[in-house]
Amino acid sequence: MTHTRTLRRHGVALLIAAALVVAGVVVGAAAAPPTGLVLIVEDAETGEHYVTHPVDDGSTVALEYMHSVEKSRVYDEYRVDGESLVNTRMEFESYGWGLPSGANVTNRNGTLVYEPDEPITELETLLVSPGRIAGHTLIVDGRQYDLVSETDARDVRIHVERRTLADVFG
Repeated sequence: MTHTRTLRRHGVALLIAAALVVAGVVVGAAAAPPTGLVLIVEDAETGEHYVTHPVDDGSTVALEYMHSVEKSRVYDEYRVDGESLVNTRMEFESYGWGLPSGANVTNRNGTLVYEPDEPITELETLLVSPGRIAGHTLIVDGRQYDLVSETDARDVRIHVERRTLADVFG
C-alpha cells in the first residue's frame, strides 16, 4: 500500500510539473520577442486582411501598374527595413503626372530607371487604390498578387508588422 501511495504522489507531482511547464510555455510565448516580419495588405476602411506574406529585412516589395494617363508601365520598388517600406527604385516608360520628371534617370532599353543613392521615400504605410485599368500587381520577393482581384479594387493599406509566437499560435 505504501508503494501505491508513493506512486500516486509521484504521479500527481509529475502532473503538476507538466502543468507548470505548459503554463510557462504559454506565458513565455505571450511575452516572446518578435519571431518575424509580415507584409499585410488590408482594407483601408474595414481592416480586413487580403494578403499576409512573411518578409525579412531586405525583402523586396514592389507595385507594378499601368499609368492612367500615359498608358505605360510603372514599377515602384521598396525594401523592407524593420517595419518600414523604403522606396529605392522606380521604372517607367514615359514621363507623366506623378512621375519624377526632374530626376536623374538612366535609359535602359527604353525604360527610364530612377535609382538614387539615397532612398526616394520611407513609409510606415503605403495606401493604394487598385484600379481595374491600371491593373495593380503587388510583388513580394518575386511572388505576384493581383491586387485588383485580391481586393475587388478596394482601397488598401500595405504595411509591415512584427509577429510574435503569441500572434502565430493565438
